Order: sequence, then C-alpha cells, then structure tokens
Amino acid sequence: MNEQTVHDVIIIGGGQSGLATAYHLRRNALDVILLDDQSSPGGAWQHGWESLRLFSPADASSLPGWLMPRGLDTYPSRQEVIDYLTNYEKRYGFTIHRPVHVYAVKLEDTLFLLMTNQGEYRCRALVCSTGSWSHPYLPAYAGREDFSGKQIHSATYTSPDEFAGKRVLVVGGGNSGAQIVAEVSKVANTTWVTQQEPSFLPDEVDGRYLFQAATQRFHAGDPRPRANLADIVMVDSVKEARSRDALQAVRPFTALNQDGVIWPDGSQESVDAIIWCTGFRPALQFLDELDLRTPDGRVEVEGTRSVKQPGLWLVGYGSWTGFASATLIGVNRSAVKRLRKSSAFYKESSRPFFRCRIGSFNNVHRGP
Repeated sequence: MNEQTVHDVIIIGGGQSGLATAYHLRRNALDVILLDDQSSPGGAWQHGWESLRLFSPADASSLPGWLMPRGLDTYPSRQEVIDYLTNYEKRYGFTIHRPVHVYAVKLEDTLFLLMTNQGEYRCRALVCSTGSWSHPYLPAYAGREDFSGKQIHSATYTSPDEFAGKRVLVVGGGNSGAQIVAEVSKVANTTWVTQQEPSFLPDEVDGRYLFQAATQRFHAGDPRPRANLADIVMVDSVKEARSRDALQAVRPFTALNQDGVIWPDGSQESVDAIIWCTGFRPALQFLDELDLRTPDGRVEVEGTRSVKQPGLWLVGYGSWTGFASATLIGVNRSAVKRLRKSSAFYKESSRPFFRCRIGSFNNVHRGP
C-alpha cells in the first residue's frame, strides 16, 4: 500500500461491530477503511462450533440497514450468520483490506500509525472493533497446567465427535455452556460445572425479550436485574438435553491434578477432557504502546470514546462500550448509538474531518 496515504478513519476488525460502525460512517464524506485479520468475511462466527445458533430470531439479530433473512428455523445457524455478514459487506460496498493483522498502534504527531503484516497504515481517527473471540479467558485454577488430559476453550470447540466415550467436564454456564453440554452429553459422560445454578428462561421466551428486559433494568440502575444476558434460552438442542435430564449442573471444583479434578469435599475424580466455556477478554493487545489498557485489558472510555486518547473509539466489547454491544442484537442499538452521541461527532473537533453531521443516524432498517 501507499505508506503516505492518510485515511480519515480506520476500523480495526471486519466482524459485526466493524460493519455496523462502517454503515453509519458511510453516510459522510469520509475516507473509511476496515482492516480485517480474517481471510474471508464473517468475523468470529467463522470459528464458532458447527451447531452454534443465535438465541434470537433473525429479525432481532440484524445489523443497521438490512434485516437478516429468515431461514427455516427460528434461530439462525452459525453459517446463516456468516452468509448474512458476507452479503452485508457486498450490499454496502465497504472498503475492506484482508487479511491484515494489526500488531501495534503508535502515535505519529497527530496521526495514528498502524503497524501490520501488510505494511503501515495511517489515519486521523481509529475505531477498534476486534471483539474478544481471539482472546479467550481461562480461570487460574491451581494445578491446571499439571492436568494431562485435553483442555480446549469454547473458542476452538467444533463438534462433540472427538469426545465420544470420554469423561468430560464442561466448565461455565450461560448459553455457550448449555449448547455445548447439550451435544457433548449425547456421546460422552459429561459433567456440567457452573458457578451457580443455571438460569433457564421459559420455553416461549427468546433473546429478544431477554435483551429488552435486561436493557430496561440496566438503564434503570437495577443492581439485580431479573433478566440477565447470561440466562439460557431454550433452543431446540437445549430442550432435547433437558428431556434427557442432561442439564444438571454442579458447583466448581477447587483444583486440578494430573488425572482430573479435586472437589470441595476433597474427593478426586479422573476426567479425560475439559471444555472451558469461561468467556473472553478484549482483544486489544495492539494498543499496548499507547499505554491505555487497564489491568483487566479494557480502555477507559466515555461512551465509546477513549478518555486518554480522544481520537480513539472502541465498539462492541461488552457493557463497558455499550450495553450488550458484543452481540448482534446489541451492537447497533447500543454501541453505535453511543458512538454517534459522542461530542466529537456533533461539534468541531481538533481533527477537522469530524466536522460532519452524524446526528441523523437511526436504527431504522432500510435499504442502501
């Protein structure tokens, strides 16, 4: 690429959050490009397990501008989401460079300098939307490194086939844990380990109502919302597991040893494999040279704008960048809403290209 080119905005990440942000910025006379480290469209959904399904219907899981087409089933499959994101790119003609891996960001006078495997990029403003899938979290259990069995995170889980006939622990509640338990328990002796008793929603309730109820209580300041995004939606596979009484969960073990785990009462159990469904952390290691990250890997923000580096925005990392912003259902309603409300998009900025009108953004699904 031309190393002298200076872009108005670079969005790091070509998944759902990056695409939603690009959609809103496309209405302004800005030079916007996306850098995606994947070789093809679809973001992190390309790496989800084969049977993964959304827990909200298609029309409630869409990006701005275009509804996700409805499929044969109520809840879209992983492949349907990938197809939707692929066609979304084509529909709006975003400029996306891939595969481009950003490994460091520096400041060069008033510009951001991005060091990548494809050379250097420069921009006046930077939006990070890399999500967290590439940075899975594993809890620090004593003896975890001594365990001789197989350990994988849900980020790399693909199917239950490799666990057939094994003794397996699935660690972690929520929808990922429930969906993985549901299928692994068909072929393996499976124990589900959760911090507390899993919370199952009524069969007729899907992610739309879960999101809406949790949002209302979140904005009302309810410290103990009755609806939680970790509540488990009863998709068909989970209902089937319930019919087999395969959704019984136990509280965590205290440590691991070479052969398995040690339970709170001191008893030991041998296991062959552990599947960690224990969440993720923000994939923001490339910002280290800017000295912005807190000990938990986040960046201090006001809305979605960095407090210490005003030319930097962060979209789609969870509640700290907008309620439920890491989900398809939440990224447009929350994260992008906060981005457009940032004063930099309404008032004159020290970066002149931001003298644009973004107040007209809305969440109405409409054509290009």
